[in-house]
Amino acid sequence: MRSSPEVTDDIGLKVALAGRINEVILLRGLSQSEAAAEVGTSQPKISQIRRYKLNNISVGRLLQALVALGQRIDIVISPAGERTSPAVRVAA
Repeated sequence: MRSSPEVTDDIGLKVALAGRINEVILLRGLSQSEAAAEVGTSQPKISQIRRYKLNNISVGRLLQALVALGQRIDIVISPAGERTSPAVRVAA
């Protein structure tokens, strides 16, 4: 599992999730139409994700797309310690 830098806002989180979706699509050799069929969305939505045009795509929808593409998502919440600051991190 590769750890990404800390995400400081909603846009950063969306970019990190879209990046993983794009990696999966590339690794599996899927066309945008094939990815759309697996995710249960339209090809233009996959095109938006591929181009990181994420303004009208929610974090929840990106998470659902990852699950539809066979990815497991673990969300862990823990208190920040003395040596760590509060943050959101995405590891893929």
